[in-house]
Amino acid sequence: MRKAGILNRHLAGALAELGHGDGVLVCDAGMPIPAGPRVVDLAFRAGVPSFAEVVDGLLDELVVEGGTAATEIGAANPEAAGLLAERLPALAFVPHEDLKELSRGARLVVRTGEARPYANVLLRCGVFF
Repeated sequence: MRKAGILNRHLAGALAELGHGDGVLVCDAGMPIPAGPRVVDLAFRAGVPSFAEVVDGLLDELVVEGGTAATEIGAANPEAAGLLAERLPALAFVPHEDLKELSRGARLVVRTGEARPYANVLLRCGVFF
């Protein structure tokens, strides 16, 4: 068993398979999950794990070039909006319906236990060199 880092074997394996430009959708418990991408469902109960915990954990493990969130996040969930703005300098915004459409192209979906609206982000993987 790993001593540090991501312990969930499904998530650790999925992250190891990602490459430059691949998308990772980090979503709340209410986001429709598109058919096709690999899904790692971390939701244990409402709020566990939180959106912030999962985003921070993924950012510790991945090189991320940028992300895309729903325009509605600013008004509906200012805490999540602030978290993303602070951690992702190359953050773009699109209407929520467009984010759902973009998520179909994700290679991996990581579902959190978050139960607040619009706590979703589509991360774009980068390279470490």
